[in-house]
Amino acid sequence: MLVECAMMCQMSVSMMSMNGQFSKAHCQLCAQVCEKCAQECAMFKDEHCQECADICRMCAEQCRKMASI
Repeated sequence: MLVECAMMCQMSVSMMSMNGQFSKAHCQLCAQVCEKCAQECAMFKDEHCQECADICRMCAEQCRKMASI
């Protein structure tokens, strides 16, 4: 899940950089992937997993903002 999330985020950056036709839709999907990743990470009590969950939630929030611009 982490690798998929990271790849999705990288692709979103690329799509936004080129102002791609589907960049907003891609950002919406990226937000969903980040939320799912946050849920998965939050299931583990390790500090680094909780930190990952927080970062994924922040990324999802930013993706939703980008999708609404």
